[in-house]
Amino acid sequence: MINVYIADDEVWIILGIKKMLEKIDVDSFVIGTANNGLTAKEEIEMFKPDIVFTDIRMPGLSGLELLKAMSEVSPDSRVVIITGFAEFAYAKEAVHHHAFDYLLKPVKLEDLERVMRSVAEEKGEGEEKEEEKPAHVSDRMIDNVIADIREHYTEDISLTSLAAKYNSSLGHLSMMIKENLRINFSDYIASLRIQRAKELLRDESMSIQEIAETVGYNDYFYFTKVFKKIEGISPSKYRKSM
Repeated sequence: MINVYIADDEVWIILGIKKMLEKIDVDSFVIGTANNGLTAKEEIEMFKPDIVFTDIRMPGLSGLELLKAMSEVSPDSRVVIITGFAEFAYAKEAVHHHAFDYLLKPVKLEDLERVMRSVAEEKGEGEEKEEEKPAHVSDRMIDNVIADIREHYTEDISLTSLAAKYNSSLGHLSMMIKENLRINFSDYIASLRIQRAKELLRDESMSIQEIAETVGYNDYFYFTKVFKKIEGISPSKYRKSM
């Protein structure tokens, strides 16, 4: 499974890529989208996608600025720049800053498929090495990983740090988590945090900002967005309903 993030201020570009991904014979999942660079940076830091498709020109942060920030927010994510002919010079600069690839607008199915297959092959090589380990070792490892997540989910925990700690590839660890929990890493973290937030909302002495920080979200607005996505209502409305 390849986790994909798409950042573009043109909705039709995002929808077009999502539709094309469905036609490609590569197992993928779009974990998030954004129409500006600042939102994209925040969500990429949380989701740690395998691949990010980003437009060169966006409000907030440009695609190049987002690319330069990737070494800090999600160093293992591959970044693919989307550019028009008029901005082709930027694509060359993107390659200089270690972009995985670039796609010209309008994005063609065969070009997108080429990029996705390249990522799949890279992940496959890492997973093949992991498969050489005895099954019982992997079972014990995933039990430890899940216990680690449940103990530290309110902290700055990432799939990258867990992969490094347990000497595993990102792709293999992501696959094992999903196989065992029937949910991907970022969704599991979010569900644990929101479940804890619901418990804390019963304590009216705590502000929603304090609750957000307690469960691991420094950004109040992002916490509200995640809470609403999972529960269907805002934290304040949830508190009132109790």
